[in-house]
This record gives sequence, structure tokens and C-alpha cells, in this order.
Amino acid sequence: MRYHNITKDDMLNGEGLRTVLWVSGCNHYCKGCQNPSTWDPNDGVLFDEEAKKELWNYIDEDYCSGLTLSGGDPMYPENRDEISLLCKEFRDRYGWGKKTIWMYTGYSIHELGEIPALNYIDVIVDGPFEEDKKNVKYMWAGSENQGIWRRVKGVGDFRVWIKDPPAWSDDIEDKKGECGCGF
Repeated sequence: MRYHNITKDDMLNGEGLRTVLWVSGCNHYCKGCQNPSTWDPNDGVLFDEEAKKELWNYIDEDYCSGLTLSGGDPMYPENRDEISLLCKEFRDRYGWGKKTIWMYTGYSIHELGEIPALNYIDVIVDGPFEEDKKNVKYMWAGSENQGIWRRVKGVGDFRVWIKDPPAWSDDIEDKKGECGCGF
């Protein structure tokens, strides 16, 4: 897997101050994409052990809320195995609770199926960016067609984040299975 950048102290790609891994590779080619330079899976630099060490050093900071995976697309088919291993390693290092994993993908949650990374991710922002549905006030997503799904701890579900201003609903039973995709 290749990547373009690792940013720390990011406030725009998930809750809190986060570390973001911007991976290479995307096959959605969304009109108006903010990161078209990340589409080519052969561009950027190799995500090697040195890059991973840099990533962990940033996430290890007490104030860091966790990891955000973006790009490109972390779920670009050639990225999926390495992203899954990275997410597992994150959980092995940090457990569940204090630090979270957010992932941005152009695939819908319905298209992702049984990808192992989904076992470790807390929040998925899904769907392609649609320029005609762009809304700069839609927190955490670029266009209104994109869904924001949060894992319900202990249930294994994801559900839509529907409140504005942003707030998570604690009413699990009312949202369980809302996506209709088996999660």
C-alpha cells in the first residue's frame, strides 16, 4: 500500500484531534474531489515500517483521539488487506474506548460486505462525494448523500448519525439495523 501523507492534530476528519493516514488509490473519480492526487494507487510513498512507526508515535500522544483513514480510498481493493491489518494492530495497541478509528470511503456500507477492517472501525463515512450535494455545514462529510455510521459497542451494528448539531444517539434499539445491510 502507498500513501501521500500522515497528518497529526487534525480537527476536520473526525471527532477530537486525530492522526490521518491519506492512502493512495481510488476508483471512484468523484467530480469535485478535494484529493484527486491520491487516486493513482502507484503514487505517493510505500507505507512501510518507518511510516507505521511515525503513525503510532502521533497516535500515542495522550491528547490524540485516534486514527482517521482517508485518501484516496482505504477500501480501494488493493488497500483492503493492509488496512485490515493496520486496524487490527490499532485495536491490539489501544483496545476499544479511548481512541477511535474513523474511515472515509467512496463505497457505501452496503457494498463493503465482510471486509475484516470493519471489525475494528468505530465510524465509517461512506459514499462517493457528489458535487451537486456538497454542503460545507454537513459535519464530517462533504456531500449530503454520504452517511455517517457509528459502531454500536457490544452489538456490532453501524447506524446513521442523524442529529444536527452533531451528537450521537444513545437509543441503540431504535437505530439497530437501520441501514438494512445486516450490520
